[in-house]
Amino acid sequence: MHDLFWFGGWLIAVGILFIAALGLPSFCLRRRSIIARNIAAICSVIVMIVITVLANVALTRHDRYFDFTLEKIFTPDSSALDVVKKLARPIQLTYFYRADDPDGVRARHMVELLAKENALLRVETVDPDRHPSLAQTAGVKFYNAALLEAEGRQIVVRSTDEKEIALGIQKILREHVVTICFIQGHGEYASTNYEFHTHIEQLGGGDAGHSHGGDSSVVETTAHGMGRLRTSLEALGYDVREILPATNGVIEASCSVVIDGGPRTPYSEIETKALELYLIAGGAALLLYDLEFRRTASLEDLLKRIGVHVTNKVVADPNQHYAADPEMVAVTSYEPHPATNGLSFAFFPGARALEQTTTNAGISVSRLFSSSKDSTSAHMLAAHQHRQEHTPHSHSHDSAPNEHILAIASEGRLNADSAGAFRVIVVGDSDFASNSFYPYMSNNRLALALVRWLAHEGDQVPVAARIPIRRTVELNKDQQQIIYFLLVIALPLLVALLGLFVWWRRR
Repeated sequence: MHDLFWFGGWLIAVGILFIAALGLPSFCLRRRSIIARNIAAICSVIVMIVITVLANVALTRHDRYFDFTLEKIFTPDSSALDVVKKLARPIQLTYFYRADDPDGVRARHMVELLAKENALLRVETVDPDRHPSLAQTAGVKFYNAALLEAEGRQIVVRSTDEKEIALGIQKILREHVVTICFIQGHGEYASTNYEFHTHIEQLGGGDAGHSHGGDSSVVETTAHGMGRLRTSLEALGYDVREILPATNGVIEASCSVVIDGGPRTPYSEIETKALELYLIAGGAALLLYDLEFRRTASLEDLLKRIGVHVTNKVVADPNQHYAADPEMVAVTSYEPHPATNGLSFAFFPGARALEQTTTNAGISVSRLFSSSKDSTSAHMLAAHQHRQEHTPHSHSHDSAPNEHILAIASEGRLNADSAGAFRVIVVGDSDFASNSFYPYMSNNRLALALVRWLAHEGDQVPVAARIPIRRTVELNKDQQQIIYFLLVIALPLLVALLGLFVWWRRR
């Protein structure tokens, strides 16, 4: 509103100048002597120059722009704006753009707008073709790149996307290295696998549906991985690697957060003990346990100590689901918790129900999100041992409709000798974070939000790199039937009827 006031003042000044210019000739001609006319003209011109200079200075210092494009392509992304607004330390941003590249010119404009949001962000834009020495001095060898400098550190972000630049700002201001470790060794989704399938709607209904009963089974995702999640974590500035606790029975303290995404075979006693010692030392873990994962007695005991019981129940929601499959449970509201603030629609293909248990004093347990009150559950009588198997689960959804917990967060000290407070999030599904489902709805935002909270960075502005997905039109079974009827039956029939009508009129 303050800037709009100054903009209004500038408009008034322009109006005064316009009116004065129209009346200046008659004002000067009314003077009797030539000297008086010249003096009046000179004074009038000086006054108008002063008004023009002051008006433009005011407009420059209180600039306001309006973006009337539907896509808001001339407005910085809201998350990038939030990152800049919350800057507490100075940072220098030098953007090297290509003048004949529209994306580069837009990026230059975006960083200039970002600089107006916070004086701590100092921005300089450079065309390397006009100033090659500046690019050489900075060590930048390509166009459309942002050189970020803060507290003696430098990083280069090669992008025309202001979100990527905002991620770079967060990365250079991070005071310590955050290492994310993906556990492997039990058939988990590999973080180095970037394969995916676009079969979301095909899973809903019919023989190809994502049903755990009858003549179908769990979604087959043999070739899938968690490479897209890994790419997003690396874009946030995290170091990511895979670990095998089964080899040495240890989860290194250097792992800020460990992720076990969809294990298929049980933990050994050595691995369970390694996880317990890691939590006693104040570690953080994101445990994504699908229906196929069988827990040992020692792991069950460890989970119950932190307030979580992983059931053998599969959840179906007839009213709140994604596509045409009630077992692709959708979540549209979340419990109040720092890990789920501001999240919206996410879905979970083949989720298992969790239960909250009593714990020792000093451990806080919270449910994060649940299915709707109309959802049902059923015990799994025959769980898959491996992802490649096609043996269907045997069950029926006959429980009374009720909410079913899908994710639980726990934090505190496991015992009196704990070196620090642990953080654990258990989710009854891992497919939502796999490559094939990660980009859709808010699945990616949810996965990243859970990791950020575990890494004690939940107070940072949530910025996620854009994820490339194939442009597809997904239809459920009813929509497919309607289109088939219109194109195969209704449209040819209409053409035939019109032909008969024309023939009848002409006969």
